Amino acid sequence: MINILTTGGTIEGLDYESSQSPLDTPVSIEKLLADIKDIPKYSIKRLFSKDSRFITDNDRKLLIQEIHNSPSNQILITHGTYSMVETAQYVAQFELNRTIIFTGAFILGDKPNTDAKFNLYYAISQFKKVSSGVFIAIHNETFHWDNVVKNESKNRFERVTKW
Repeated sequence: MINILTTGGTIEGLDYESSQSPLDTPVSIEKLLADIKDIPKYSIKRLFSKDSRFITDNDRKLLIQEIHNSPSNQILITHGTYSMVETAQYVAQFELNRTIIFTGAFILGDKPNTDAKFNLYYAISQFKKVSSGVFIAIHNETFHWDNVVKNESKNRFERVTKW
């Protein structure tokens, strides 16, 4: 079973500029998953609902606690793209011996042309392809936590160029 932990972000339709967390997100991950066929069993737990620019180390500590408490070795974390790499790096330092995949969206989850559903499906499919570790799976690419950056000018994730 995949344990899905939600944190807010564009994938859940959050589009705001302040650090105030909304009470509800416009889109639920469960609703996005409802239309996807042939996915493994999953559980969903909403940890918080924030634009990822406002995620703190206390939020990340809560995330670590939830991963530790999860009975599953497969953890999917929905997260805003602004600080997804930083959170993946934070989680990786704990060497949790599980498969942890982050995903999100660049287009608001409540828009007709959103990439949210595709990215969720793609991330879930990656549990069959990657082993223990921390990954980001988005836009048909999977990145290891220590080999990824977000290119803000091109609005995409890329592998780190190693010289």
